[in-house]
Amino acid sequence: MPTVEVADLEDDAFLLDVREDEEWQAGHAEGALHLSLSEFVARYGEVMEAAPQDGRVHVICRSGARSAQAAVYLAQQGVDAVNVDGGMQLWAAEGRPVVDAEGELGVVL
Repeated sequence: MPTVEVADLEDDAFLLDVREDEEWQAGHAEGALHLSLSEFVARYGEVMEAAPQDGRVHVICRSGARSAQAAVYLAQQGVDAVNVDGGMQLWAAEGRPVVDAEGELGVVL
């Protein structure tokens, strides 16, 4: 499965966060699409509607395990998808902004 480093992500990269609701609400990358892994296959169409037609889907979770599963599934469907190595833990550690459900400063669970 192809991966990308957090440091290599452009600010406007399309992010798909597959963590569970409570993790997302506590803190996520602003502008990311949220679709928990537990609902991922059933709601796959939402990803296809939101994803850029000619762009890459960067899949992120807490550390990289769940997002790898989702990225593999997307790749099997013909989507240009990559796993974000280190996930939201590394995102926050590198000083990238994290917001909560209200758009305020969030934390990574």
